[in-house]
Amino acid sequence: MKRTIYNTIYLISILMIELTGCTSRTNKEPVLTAAVIGQVTTEMTEVMIHDITNPPLAARFFSYACLAGYEIVAQNDSSFKTMHGVLKEYPDLKKSDTIQGYDVPLSAVLAMLETAQKMQPTGKQLAVYEQHLLDSCRRLGYEEDRIYNSLRYAKAISKKILVWAKADGYNKISNFPRYTPLDKEGCWYPTPPGFLPAVEPYFNTVRTMALDSCSQFMAPPPTPFSSGKKTAFYKLLLQNYNDGKPVSEDQRVIAAFWDCNPFAIQDDGHLIMSKKKISPGAHWLGITGIACEKAGKRFEETMQIYTWVSVGLMDAFICCWDEKYRSNRIRPETAIRKYIDPKWTPVLQTPPFPEYLSGHSVISACSATILSHFFGNNFAYTDSVEVAYGLPPRSFTSFNQAAQEAAVSRFYGGIHFMDAIENGLLVGNKVGGWVVGKM
Repeated sequence: MKRTIYNTIYLISILMIELTGCTSRTNKEPVLTAAVIGQVTTEMTEVMIHDITNPPLAARFFSYACLAGYEIVAQNDSSFKTMHGVLKEYPDLKKSDTIQGYDVPLSAVLAMLETAQKMQPTGKQLAVYEQHLLDSCRRLGYEEDRIYNSLRYAKAISKKILVWAKADGYNKISNFPRYTPLDKEGCWYPTPPGFLPAVEPYFNTVRTMALDSCSQFMAPPPTPFSSGKKTAFYKLLLQNYNDGKPVSEDQRVIAAFWDCNPFAIQDDGHLIMSKKKISPGAHWLGITGIACEKAGKRFEETMQIYTWVSVGLMDAFICCWDEKYRSNRIRPETAIRKYIDPKWTPVLQTPPFPEYLSGHSVISACSATILSHFFGNNFAYTDSVEVAYGLPPRSFTSFNQAAQEAAVSRFYGGIHFMDAIENGLLVGNKVGGWVVGKM
């Protein structure tokens, strides 16, 4: 990876922070801090950007990786419960008595990395980061036996998590017939500039984690499509069109901050190139890391929170995608150009899947509900996740405020109707509440 030097310095700093507090403890080896969990998800995100991983699939990768790390925490701390009997078909992962002398935090992050390497298409890139991590541990005093046993433990847990992941049905999706957009008025159709094919039309067939089924929390039906100028749907169109006036600069900034569209491309007339953007799930996991660091959460607590949020993301995407391909509603860009103004363009590029529900609304409300459970309803923080991608930070007084802004950003961006946003928030809150109650 291009960030080799940065990674090495960052890993050493993560370890040295913990070492500072260990000077009075004799004969004890250094311990990884909670910050390394966020670094692992960041490295996973970099691979996802390279692979142009779609948002639902990104959530799948995050959830299994985090669960692998969390299982090690749960097996070694009775205050954290295993997910056996909690999540669907989650195996009873017995702790092996033959593995001793490991480090729990190191084993947990290695389990995350081992899982991600096997699941992500070019996950082998993560082996470079893993080696930097282990080399940094060696430089700071980890004994070789401790590193060896931690890696052995991590691989044993990861192997079992991967078996469970393989049984979730995702690998069967390739057997389904190729999705063909419906040639029907009011239905979704690919949009410019890339006219990309539908993303994950069968994601609702994947096994849920905490939810009973993909349709457990169904949204109210969308506003019925109609081209009539006196109908409720046409009023929605006019809201987005806004007499052809551009959105305000503040609204444009908000739209850009929450764009998180891995499929965004730049068309200069001669060449179409992809833009480097993270998935919405990666953004919320970044917020998770910011909150955990600000609140001073210890490693085990941080691993738990990342896991709950990632599980929520997975179920929220399954739930949302179930509705998307059921209602199969047209995007504002397509409808406005056909019925109002053929030259109209949205602020953001339209993602390649149906409009209703708004995915950002569902997953943001879900994540905010879970994070509010851990940190409270009035947890103020500054979101700097997008700084690495050229966008300035934004401050929020609560996770719910951030979720509301993330949701409405899709209206400012011109890619969602307002009912998809409002009902998406309702569904996301229900999914998040269920995950909290279940886990």
